[in-house]
Amino acid sequence: MTDVLAVTDHRRGELRDVSYEIITAGRELADETGGDLHLAVISGTVDEFADGLNREGVDAIHTVDHGEEFNHDIYTQTITQLYDELAPQYVVTPNSVNGLDYAPAVANELDLPIVTDAVGLETDGETLIATREMYGGKVETTNELEGDAVVTIRSAEWPKAEGTGDASIEAFDADIDEDAIGSTVTGFEEVGGGDVDISEADVLVSVGRGIEEEDNIPLIEELAEALDATVSSSRPIVDNGWLPKNRQVGQSGKVVTPDVYIAIGISGAVQHVAGMKGSDTIVAINTDPNAPIMDIADYAIHDDLFDVVPALTEQFQ
Repeated sequence: MTDVLAVTDHRRGELRDVSYEIITAGRELADETGGDLHLAVISGTVDEFADGLNREGVDAIHTVDHGEEFNHDIYTQTITQLYDELAPQYVVTPNSVNGLDYAPAVANELDLPIVTDAVGLETDGETLIATREMYGGKVETTNELEGDAVVTIRSAEWPKAEGTGDASIEAFDADIDEDAIGSTVTGFEEVGGGDVDISEADVLVSVGRGIEEEDNIPLIEELAEALDATVSSSRPIVDNGWLPKNRQVGQSGKVVTPDVYIAIGISGAVQHVAGMKGSDTIVAINTDPNAPIMDIADYAIHDDLFDVVPALTEQFQ
């Protein structure tokens, strides 16, 4: 029996969706190893976070109340010490900006192998088999790691853990070497079109090259306003300079998991689909019935967006 240690993620006082997804991924691994699932909650309002993360499948939650925001050195030191204390076989972290910051450092400190951006995990108790995607999702590869390992998981590949759990919640007294902390977060400043975070939106109206020209973007914005939604886009729209980079969905943009994702004039290239396939409900509007986006849509509208979008706007205004 060997345990699993999963590290949660938060930003600006809010838990990220991947924190709930990592419970599911960690629980699946722990079931296969016959061990317990431990969660690490580091920095921020740890007690509040721990209560929210006490879901079915979690055996123990370890909180470290040190600072408000992510810090590379604090996370690295804390996770290393938790590993020494708990002796888990696997350390699972989000494949997020934060996770990719500290996970390699943890693996290096513990002299463990690491695999990043996993979309699937399984183990026989000795070998970890991690599935990754390559070439824009066209190819899947498997990586076998013997013994203990560190792995980062892609957001939206596992469902969020649900149900109320009965995990023990304990404060972990990490011995933080303050002299080794090389940086601190002093504040946040939005840059370059940072007016909105599409990853936080409940409803996204996403536009692709089918919109034809920049002058037609207001058509999409009017529908979004009628739905109280947020506008996002595929890469060609951003490449053309019609919308800022922070609106881009996909592997080279942001991974989003809204309640409703409306794809308008988007063909559904694998790079784009990788960024939105975790949406609860997908609506596609496209003149091409064979477009890949139509295959994953819950509701597919085979029609001209210039006819459908104004009709929808009128319906919801």
